[in-house]
Amino acid sequence: MPKNPKQKQKLLYIMKFFMEKTDDDYGVTVADIIEYLDSYEIVAERKSIYNDIECLRDFGMDIVKTKVGKISLFSLVSREFTLEEIKLLIDAVQSSKFITLKKSRDLIRKIETLTSENQAKELHRQVIVANRVKNSNEDIYRNIDSINRAINNKRKISFYYTQWAVSRTGAKKIVRVRRHDGKRYLLTPKALTWDDENYYLIAYDKEAEKLKHFRVDKMEDIAVEETRADSTKAVDKFDLAVYTKQVFGMYGGETVSVKLRFDDSLIGVVVDRFSDRVFIQPHGDGTFTMSAEVMLSPQFFGWLFSFGDKVQITSPKSAKQDFNAYLDSVKAQY
Repeated sequence: MPKNPKQKQKLLYIMKFFMEKTDDDYGVTVADIIEYLDSYEIVAERKSIYNDIECLRDFGMDIVKTKVGKISLFSLVSREFTLEEIKLLIDAVQSSKFITLKKSRDLIRKIETLTSENQAKELHRQVIVANRVKNSNEDIYRNIDSINRAINNKRKISFYYTQWAVSRTGAKKIVRVRRHDGKRYLLTPKALTWDDENYYLIAYDKEAEKLKHFRVDKMEDIAVEETRADSTKAVDKFDLAVYTKQVFGMYGGETVSVKLRFDDSLIGVVVDRFSDRVFIQPHGDGTFTMSAEVMLSPQFFGWLFSFGDKVQITSPKSAKQDFNAYLDSVKAQY
């Protein structure tokens, strides 16, 4: 009888068995391991299994032996990712609007393989993605890969940028239309960032001589060009952390240094937005002042408005005027 070619893979199958079938709460016996190997026609004796377990321990696998009466159970009790970390990854996938429903389910299934089958079943009972708002663009992964490749190789990218529109004709009333007069953008990609559950590309537009941002799921037909990326002061000194602090809701606008006066009760809001390293000036009357570089936009004004009379723009005058104009335009609707 010819020797089973899988015999040489015995140790690998035992490792796989421990990773799939055992954890802190579930252990297996040597007899279980022998039966598992037998299903692959791999011959094993009890003594060789003990030697294999020691070999896996020497390799770094945290396999522990416990006694339940007279029965010895072996289990893999620690892994690269803890159960809490796996739950965190799954939560991130579930809450990400830019990942489609199909991709979310596929990705969660892969994440679940990082733990045992028993723990994966418990995780799966908690997974609910059907009722989440999810993107429908199945090209999102390919888009991200193309952008990263262009950034790493210092190349420009070209793409169409779309937006939703109300159709006045046909049965379908919500349609995608191409912006920029239907022309392709040709830009220098600088970074990818995740904001408000969406992925954004931050890129330099040489024609406009400024940085812009685009939702990756709204980008179509991305191509990595042979053209070298632009190298300018704005591009070379780009700081993602500074940029994301200036932008509210990833809506662009004129960048202005504004001074804001807040009620002391809003210090947590300021820290959440600008970090605990922001410089503030307490006034001793229950208020404090802080300055920040922000992009003036309806989203920034909406953020301020949500705090009512507990915040005030103190300078510059132009920012005050823009805010008043924004308030007047909203009031005019009522």
